[in-house]
Amino acid sequence: MNAIDSRLRRGAPATTVRPPRRARQALVLAGLAVTLLACVLLAVGAGPVAVHPATTVQVVGSHLLPQLVAPVPDPLDDQIIWEFRFPRVLLGVVVGAGLAVVGAVMQAVVRNPLADPYLLGVSAGAALGAVLVLVLGSAAAAGLSLPAAAFGGALVSTLAIYLLARRRGRITPLRMVLAGVALAYLFQAGYSYLLLIADPRGAQSVLFWLLGSLGSARWDALPLPTAVVALGTVALLTQSRPLNALLTGDESARSLGLGVDRFRAAMLVLTSVLVGTMVAVSGAIAFVGLIVPHAVRLVLGADHRRLMPAAALVGAIFLVLVDLAARTVAEPTELPLTIVTAVVGVPFFLWLLGRDTSAERIAG
Repeated sequence: MNAIDSRLRRGAPATTVRPPRRARQALVLAGLAVTLLACVLLAVGAGPVAVHPATTVQVVGSHLLPQLVAPVPDPLDDQIIWEFRFPRVLLGVVVGAGLAVVGAVMQAVVRNPLADPYLLGVSAGAALGAVLVLVLGSAAAAGLSLPAAAFGGALVSTLAIYLLARRRGRITPLRMVLAGVALAYLFQAGYSYLLLIADPRGAQSVLFWLLGSLGSARWDALPLPTAVVALGTVALLTQSRPLNALLTGDESARSLGLGVDRFRAAMLVLTSVLVGTMVAVSGAIAFVGLIVPHAVRLVLGADHRRLMPAAALVGAIFLVLVDLAARTVAEPTELPLTIVTAVVGVPFFLWLLGRDTSAERIAG
């Protein structure tokens, strides 16, 4: 007779049988996926012209499955949902998921709880390349397009961090963080100067873009960032075990057979590709890559096999809701996304610091 039956016979309450870890993870991911779908419907329907969720589903279905779903009677609803709101919300899903996964990877690579693309200078490097094109034209960036210039700026930033962080042939996490912070200030000074010499109206629009915006989302601009972020995120998800090894320390990771320096360099290049792509389409959005991984760790722990898929979904949910707030809270004025993420992110992080007094515990 098992222990549960014995406890029942004695009149004691039976111990709850907890589902296996993989089953719990699947339930969590399924719940997050359903939440994301609900947030997408909410964000698409909300705005100066409110649209019922059923209408949203009908419009999307009529475009994706025209043989099965009839178009909506009102062409205005179709235009509002399909041409304007739905691409914007999908871009929020892509960028939010990408920033959260990149933040989780960077925090493991540099073993620092404060690491994210914004803090380490990668976003600032990408922003400098993009602003160079926006203010001076593509000729000033060797003929590069805006996405290519943003990627180039992120790659230059990553290469500089890599070179400055090397000491005696090895990359040290502390030097990497310090180099990233210093370069972030340098790149910010660079694009601040470009804004000073720009046309005042143009400078205002560039500044708004720098603080994060999904307003430029269009169907023809979605495939490239979606493909890059999706493929890059999948590639990062396959590196969960090496990232877990890094959490134990460099020497322990080397004893497990991991080429620590080569792995760090590969992760920095891959994350720079993702950051450059995302900055090119949404500007430099702060706090998403910083707070989302911490929030997920509080629930699921630091194992990257569980952390990164959940962080991708939570990041997507978070940025969709942030963009919804940015365009509805102060109507008709639209707020830059970083203003909203800061309002949410700073109190959360201060609470986290008060809850966990050591950086090691915050890191997981």
